[in-house]
Amino acid sequence: MKRLICVLVAGFLAAAFAFPGVGLAKEPKHRDRVRLETKYRDPALKSMDHEADSLNALNDSVSAAIQKEYRAKDKKRSEAKQVIRFDWSGIEKPASAAAFKAPFHFPPHRQYRTNTCWSFSTTSFFESEIARLSGREIRLSEMHTVYWEYVEKTLGYIARRGIQPFAPGSESDAVSIIWKKYGVVPYAAYSGLPPGKDRYDEGDMFSEMSRYLEFAKDHNYWDESIVVGQIRAILDKYMGPPPESFEYGGARYAPKEFLDKVVKLDVDDYVQVMSTLSIPFYTMARYDVPDNWRPTENYWNVPLDEFYECLTRAAARGYTVAIGGDVSEPGYFGLENAAIVPTFDIPQEYIDQSAREFRFDNKTTEDDHGVHLLAMAKVGGRDWFLIKDSAASSHWGKEKGYYFYRDDYIKLKMLSFMVHKDIVQFLMPKFEAAQKAARKNAAEESAKTP
Repeated sequence: MKRLICVLVAGFLAAAFAFPGVGLAKEPKHRDRVRLETKYRDPALKSMDHEADSLNALNDSVSAAIQKEYRAKDKKRSEAKQVIRFDWSGIEKPASAAAFKAPFHFPPHRQYRTNTCWSFSTTSFFESEIARLSGREIRLSEMHTVYWEYVEKTLGYIARRGIQPFAPGSESDAVSIIWKKYGVVPYAAYSGLPPGKDRYDEGDMFSEMSRYLEFAKDHNYWDESIVVGQIRAILDKYMGPPPESFEYGGARYAPKEFLDKVVKLDVDDYVQVMSTLSIPFYTMARYDVPDNWRPTENYWNVPLDEFYECLTRAAARGYTVAIGGDVSEPGYFGLENAAIVPTFDIPQEYIDQSAREFRFDNKTTEDDHGVHLLAMAKVGGRDWFLIKDSAASSHWGKEKGYYFYRDDYIKLKMLSFMVHKDIVQFLMPKFEAAQKAARKNAAEESAKTP
């Protein structure tokens, strides 16, 4: 077989040499090749493109000039725009914060560009409560609570798969909830300010967290450990990581130990009160505002006159109150350090439960801001309340960090407050009677059911 193959190959080679055009292909004299060069552009079209580019550039420059001109005009108009303010010349108001006999509180501390009034006001309130109950003065960290509240909001966002909005702001009871779970630390142990900074600004931090959580939602990515870990990495970047332990008074504490052994404040001794017609009086229910994001349903709902009486009782007994409501009214002005309801808004004699509810319903009264109510004094025959405030406007006037709220403003515009349970004990019989009536009605309805 091998011999036969060799014979055939030899014959083929002989034929190839005898007849050059048969068998083997002849090497070509030329091969086509490629080269790289600039794309040829048609001269006429190139000229037209150049003309179009020149026209676009001209249009862009004209547009930019017009836009710049109108932006400048808008800015000038905005800066010159007048807003409705109240003429204070005829109002008799407290001369200064010294007109009040305020219980102990630390000097006002600004929140700057953050939505953390709920923590600043309630932390200040708890600092006053510590002093009232024990005589100890302990300056506490507001931002330690804010850090962990953002973590809790992230957990809620994950659990509800993004249905719960991730937004700044919260309520006074958030401070109680965070302290019970994560503890509390002195301000000296955690300011929440990055190195070299002395003013809070959560704008970039919040934007970065929001973008990340939107990404998680868009991709249906809900791994709790990773998502929370990323949010904490962002918080650490802007606020610094909260301490696991710290030195205080010659001893070392973890945050929960500090709450139990040093602060010694039972946060369960505090109640939250509101006044709305949308819920039966003398029941506990949800405070229906966006900042109550959890949402907690432990607010005591009482009529307006008893809502106000709780505040006057607290002030008369040397108790302070964490209170919140609307601060966007013509009669609310930082340069005067004062807040009242002008008669051109509503005559004083018409401020009642219905007027309050109407504004809450149509959103002209909203849950804007939390402050610390310190004391009450009579001036010009009216009740005035001394308010410690962490917002910028409280520093515009001569009383840096304070406001004076008149009784009408409290009744119409303040929506809820937190106070020690001692102050609301006079309401307990009414709550018990309402609960008894509710149980009776439930039993009667049950008996009617076949």
